[in-house]
Amino acid sequence: MNKVHVLAADVIAKIAAGEAVDRPAAVVKELLENALDAGATAIDIHLKDAGKELIHLRDNGSGISRDNLERIFQRHATSKINSIEDLERLSSMGFRGEALYSIAAVSDVTLTTRTGPQDGWQIHWRAGTRQDLQPAALSSAGTDIKVAELFFNTPARRKFLKNNASELHQILNVVMPYALIYPQLRLALTHAGRALLDLKPSPSAVDRAAAALNVNMEHWLECDQEYPQEKIRIKMVLGNINVQRPRRDLQFIFINNRPVESKNLSFNLNDVYKLILPPGVYGAFIINIMLDPANVDVNIHPTKREVRLKDEARIISLLRRMTEYQLMHKGRPRQPASSVLENGLSADQVVFAPGQVQPSLSFPNIGTSSYFRPSQDTCPTEGDPLPLDFHLFGQEDTLRSKFQRARFIGHFLQKFLIFEADQSLLIVDQHAAQERIMFEKFKNQIEKAAVETQPLLTPLLVKLTPQEKIAWEEAQEKMSALGIETTQFDEDTIAVQTQPLLLKNMEAVVRSLLAGNAVPRLDKETLARRACKASIVAGDKLDASQADYQRRQLLDCRDPFTCPHGRPTLIEVTQDFLDRQFLRT
Repeated sequence: MNKVHVLAADVIAKIAAGEAVDRPAAVVKELLENALDAGATAIDIHLKDAGKELIHLRDNGSGISRDNLERIFQRHATSKINSIEDLERLSSMGFRGEALYSIAAVSDVTLTTRTGPQDGWQIHWRAGTRQDLQPAALSSAGTDIKVAELFFNTPARRKFLKNNASELHQILNVVMPYALIYPQLRLALTHAGRALLDLKPSPSAVDRAAAALNVNMEHWLECDQEYPQEKIRIKMVLGNINVQRPRRDLQFIFINNRPVESKNLSFNLNDVYKLILPPGVYGAFIINIMLDPANVDVNIHPTKREVRLKDEARIISLLRRMTEYQLMHKGRPRQPASSVLENGLSADQVVFAPGQVQPSLSFPNIGTSSYFRPSQDTCPTEGDPLPLDFHLFGQEDTLRSKFQRARFIGHFLQKFLIFEADQSLLIVDQHAAQERIMFEKFKNQIEKAAVETQPLLTPLLVKLTPQEKIAWEEAQEKMSALGIETTQFDEDTIAVQTQPLLLKNMEAVVRSLLAGNAVPRLDKETLARRACKASIVAGDKLDASQADYQRRQLLDCRDPFTCPHGRPTLIEVTQDFLDRQFLRT
C-alpha cells in the first residue's frame, strides 16, 4: 500500500469543483440560482462558444456587499443557513456555499456588484486564487459575473465537453424550468449575439408556458388547489390531448419552486396521461407542489435535483386525482392539424388517406373515387388457420409462367378475379394480391433508402421549443436525406414541405428526429399493416384493364403467391380437377 498523504489545496479544489461543475450548464444553473436568491426580476445571460469561452450573467438583484465579496468564494461560505436545523426549513435555491468556490477553481471569474446606492466593487479570481479587488462602476444595483475559459486548468474535463449544439441544449434544459416557474421574471439568453430565449414578464403561468415552450395557450389547462389539512398547495399547468410529444421533454416538476426529479411523481403523472394519449406518446405538464420545507429533504445530492418527500403517497394521490379531473373534465378534444391539403386532409393523414390514389399505383383511366380506401377486411394474424377448399398450387415456375400468359375473363363477388391460362383457371384474391404488391413496394423503398416522398401543397407548420430549434439547425441535412424537406417559417416555426409516403403524423416524426431518436421503425408487421390499409378491398369492382394491371404488378413481386400475412394471393383450378368433379373421367 502506498503512503497516505493529504492532498494539496489546489487538487482538493479541482476535485470539489468536479462534484458541482461538470459542464457549462452546471455553471449557468449555479449563477442563475444565486441571482434568483438575490431577488432578481431581470436576468440576462450571454454565452460564447456554448459557455466554454464565456458565461456572462447580469441580474438586478440585491447585490453583494463589500464585506461579503471575498467570503463568497470560500468553500462552504453561505448566507442561506447557520445550523443543521436550518436544513429543515430551506426556502432558497442554493445553500451549500460550494458554487462560486467550485467555479472559480476551474475558470477565470470576474464579479462586479453593487448594493443600492453604494459604490460598486469588482473581484477577480483565477484557478482558485484571488487576483484583484477594487472599486468599480455599475449603473444600478445587482451583480454582473463573467466566467471565462472554463476548465482551462483541467484539460481532461474540457476535452470531454460535447459540441456546441449539445452544450447549448443542456443549458436550455437548465434555464427553461426557472423560466417557467418564475413567470414574472424577465429572462434573456443569447449565444454569440443570437437570442435563444427572450421572455418578457408574463401575467400567468399559462402565458409563460405558451411563450417559452411555443405551445398554443388554448392547449393548456391551469389549476391551483390548496389542501389545508395536509398543508399542501398544488399548482399545475397541464397540456391537454393536443400536446403530444415523442419524449418527456415538456414535463417539469417543482417542489417549493425548486426544479426537481422524482421518478415516482413522474411515473404517476404519465400513468394518468395514458388514459388519453396513445402508446409511445407523452404529455406536457408543469407541476409545483408547495409544502412545509420540513417535509422535504433537498440535501441528498450535490446538484440538489433529487429530493425526498414525507407522505409521498398522499401527495401522489392528490396529484393523480387533480390531473385526471382536469384532463377528463376540462380538456378539449383533439384538434385537426393546422396544415390542410388540397383534398381537405390534414398533413398527418396524407399516407393511405381515404379517397387518395397513391401516385405509383395509378391504374389507367381510373378516378379517385374509392379505389384505394383503407381495407374493411380483417387481415388474418400469423397462426390463423387458412380455410382453403382445395390445395391445387402448381410448382412456382409453372404457376408464374401460366400467370404471365393468363387472360382476364371475369370476377366473382367483386372479391375474386378469374383468369384463364392453358387448361387452368387462376383465381386471385384482389385484396391479398394488392397487399403483396404494396408490401414489396414499401420494403424496396426501405432497402434502397429511396423512400418515396410527397410534396405538401400546404406546408405543415411546426412550432419548436428553443432546444428543438438548435437541434433543427444541426439536423436539416439528415432530415432532407430521409425525404423531409423543411424551411424556417418564422423565428419559432419551421415549415415541413415534403414527407415520406411511408410515414404518418409528420409533426411527431419531426419532433422525434429533433429529439435524437431514429425514424419510427418500419418492421415487417408494420409494413404489412400499412400494405393492408393501402390496398383495394372486397367490393371494389375492377374492369379488365385494372385487373390486368394488378396481374402484371403481382408478377413483378419477389414472392407473388402469398400476402404479407401468409394468405395465398392466387390459386389454380385445373381442368383435371373440374373433370373429376363432373365425373368426366
